Amino acid sequence: MTSLSRRNQNRIDIWPGFVDALASLLMVIIFLLMIFVIAQFFLGEALTGSNKALNKLRVQTNELSELLSLERTTNIKLNEDIQLLSSRLSESIIDQEKQQLLLKELTIRSDMLAAKVTNLDADLFQRDNQISSQNEKITKQIQAIQLLKMETQKLIALRSSLEEKIKKSLTLLSNKTKTIEDEKKLSLKARAEIAYLNSQITVLRNQITKIAQMLDDSEVKAKNQQVRITSLGKRLNSALANKVQELSYYRSEFFGKLREILGNQSGVQIVGDRFVFQSEVLFTTGSDKLGNAGKAQMSQLANTLQNIIKKIPPRIKWILRVDGHTDNVPIKSRRFPSNWELSTARAISVVKFLTSKGIKPNNLAATGFGEFQPIDPRAGKIANRKNRRIELKLTQR
Repeated sequence: MTSLSRRNQNRIDIWPGFVDALASLLMVIIFLLMIFVIAQFFLGEALTGSNKALNKLRVQTNELSELLSLERTTNIKLNEDIQLLSSRLSESIIDQEKQQLLLKELTIRSDMLAAKVTNLDADLFQRDNQISSQNEKITKQIQAIQLLKMETQKLIALRSSLEEKIKKSLTLLSNKTKTIEDEKKLSLKARAEIAYLNSQITVLRNQITKIAQMLDDSEVKAKNQQVRITSLGKRLNSALANKVQELSYYRSEFFGKLREILGNQSGVQIVGDRFVFQSEVLFTTGSDKLGNAGKAQMSQLANTLQNIIKKIPPRIKWILRVDGHTDNVPIKSRRFPSNWELSTARAISVVKFLTSKGIKPNNLAATGFGEFQPIDPRAGKIANRKNRRIELKLTQR
């Protein structure tokens, strides 16, 4: 017994420890289960929120898809409108180019017609002067003829009065019974008077015939002179037309070569029968001295003109007119009190440069127009730049 009690005292009791371990393990498991439940709760909440967000996103995507479809339709319409506008714009550009070509042709024709009209006005003025002088001569002759007619009328009146006196004297001679001597004397006197009157009448008749012949001759001369004037006018018109045609041929050749040399350069324009150089190409601002670029272009122009001069016959009187123009911005300096002086000085500097290159001075002319002949009447920098220019025109002297 003692031995068994000793064995029981030496045995270790592990059950309480096992129970504590199981209790602690159970608590841990319960803790883990609580954590899992809480996590499941929060995950469920998160999933419900994400589903709501997905539903909103789906609604928004549907709205965006509808907006995209609307924008696509509007883009298609806009593209169609742009194509229509581009086609209309191209057509308007083509029409504008056609109108510009027509305007250039009309300006060329108007300049040619203006030149012809000026020439015809000068010819008509000369003819009017000649006709007026001839009319004055004819009026003087008519006045002289009228004076002669008045004198003849007076002589005819005298003749009629003398004839009446003779008749009265004859009646008196027949009625009166005078002596034969008195009758003889009276008859002799009357005969002498009648002979004198007849001689005067014959003289008057000769003068009247001469006057009539002079009138006929003057009328014939006037008609011949009018015929000559008309024929001379026709000849002058044909000669002027031939000269204009000859000069226009050389002018077209001159401008054609200048187009080949200078037509593609910036600052150079062709307006009708004139070459227009912008002032910035030739001069600096407010100066009348040619720059290096301007001298180069003017030397090319001088070479072209010298080649054309060799072909122009000496009977054609031509002149190259250099016109200076400025903008409407006023200038006031000691050298140039106004734009008149500046435009004239620039034209003169171009003329002097051309004479230095061998062009004869009698074939050149320099004129200054100031700001009073603008190409572009608008206000602004672009219009001022266009209006500051040098124009060259080959015309008849």
